[in-house]
Amino acid sequence: MKCEHCTRKECSKKTKTDDQENVSADAPSPAQENGEKCDTSKHKVLVVSVCPQSLPYFAAKFNLSVTDASRRLCGFLKSLGWVRYAERVLGRPITAHLCTAKSPQQVMGSLVKDYFARQQNLSPEKIFHVIVAPCYDKKLEALQESLPPALHGSRGADCVLTSGEIAQIMEQGDLSVRDAAVDTLFGDLKEDKVTRHDGASSDGHLAHIFRHAAKELFNEDVEEVTYRALRNKDFQEVTLEKNGEVVLRFAAAYGFRNIQNMILKLKKGKFPFHFVEVLACAGGCLNGRGQAQTPDGHADKALLRQMEGIYADIPVRRPESSAHVQELYQEWLEGINSPKAREVLHTTYQSQERGTHSLDIKW
Repeated sequence: MKCEHCTRKECSKKTKTDDQENVSADAPSPAQENGEKCDTSKHKVLVVSVCPQSLPYFAAKFNLSVTDASRRLCGFLKSLGWVRYAERVLGRPITAHLCTAKSPQQVMGSLVKDYFARQQNLSPEKIFHVIVAPCYDKKLEALQESLPPALHGSRGADCVLTSGEIAQIMEQGDLSVRDAAVDTLFGDLKEDKVTRHDGASSDGHLAHIFRHAAKELFNEDVEEVTYRALRNKDFQEVTLEKNGEVVLRFAAAYGFRNIQNMILKLKKGKFPFHFVEVLACAGGCLNGRGQAQTPDGHADKALLRQMEGIYADIPVRRPESSAHVQELYQEWLEGINSPKAREVLHTTYQSQERGTHSLDIKW
């Protein structure tokens, strides 16, 4: 990304007036007229992270495979509501039970601003990190994120754009878009098919933790995680039985109606689950309001069904089978259970007094 002087110089070439279609390309910018020079020290490296649930949207939108949609998106780019609700509305009885693992967006921020920055010999503030996400809540999450010590006062995410906003820019902008190779954090990684984590349409926490708990606690290897709908399709249960007894009972609760029912059970002491994966969006991340909507603001059910089919066809790769994940733990995090791993991958929550605040939301 260029400094303010360079940006103003380029913008001056494209400024439209009422009298002429375009200003001459030779017209000096305001900065030039003031004798300013380009300050290259203010230039930043642009890094864009794309949520896996956003890729089916672009594939459906442009009628491409997921891999080709990734290339199209890369070519163009080269030219947290539930936690907020729990902290501000529900308070300590609930926040004490929240999983301390950071969200994928927060972890990606640390990866880009710490690990990637070190690999490129850059300071965190020299990187401008953009997140492409399916949900508007990710914008709120970026605003409320604390500043990790390792990032020296720099936010993990500098800007969050929804999939729909990116598509709108691609369609409305007067830009020539060509497909480009898909970049990764690992320069030696050859481009191949796009893969995803496990999980129906979410971040995959339930499936990963369920398998890990089954192995660590009961020495059971779980290959297929089977979901069973309870009240509705957005409230599902996963269980592990041993010797005819249910020893693990997990649930996925999507949408605030299901979340509220779950909270009532928890407060009444009638909560049968060991772990619950909670998402504010009914239907999961694919149904994020930043992508699965019609122009008049209603849920686009046909598009959602298409995205669900596309997402289900993306090959799954478990993180524990990735050599790069193991490399990150050893070279970046100094071991699986190291103090640095706990600092980088985990967070804390606090109950907040309800009152006037610029980020308050009425749910």
